[in-house]
Amino acid sequence: MDDYPLLDLFLTMLYFFLWIMWLFLLFRVVMDVFRDDELSGWGKAGWLVFCIVLPYLGVLVYVIARGRGMGQRDIKQAKQSEAALQDYIRKTVAEGRTGPSGTDELARLAELRNSGALTDEEFDRAKVKLLA
Repeated sequence: MDDYPLLDLFLTMLYFFLWIMWLFLLFRVVMDVFRDDELSGWGKAGWLVFCIVLPYLGVLVYVIARGRGMGQRDIKQAKQSEAALQDYIRKTVAEGRTGPSGTDELARLAELRNSGALTDEEFDRAKVKLLA
């Protein structure tokens, strides 16, 4: 450990952390370029070539020029994903319900008992059968 002082270790870790952060930002920029529907094919190709040929400058210029739109596109995609999930849940629940639910049946049985159409024993047997 004497050959590698603590400060050098700290700087190495800092450089590694900054490199990982830059890679994360590069992938976010590339994903945003492909996700943007308003950008033409040539515009996408231009940004990708700029980010590949001059990676640090390309990513920095992209974040400065189109950074606000990145956040808006993230929000738009999150809303679309949430809407798709809610739609899927509604469809699944609707397909699962072929008849009245257990709660509806229990309420109907309680009404029949209260009106005198069912005795207490018949109500209890029907309730046990329904809840089983």
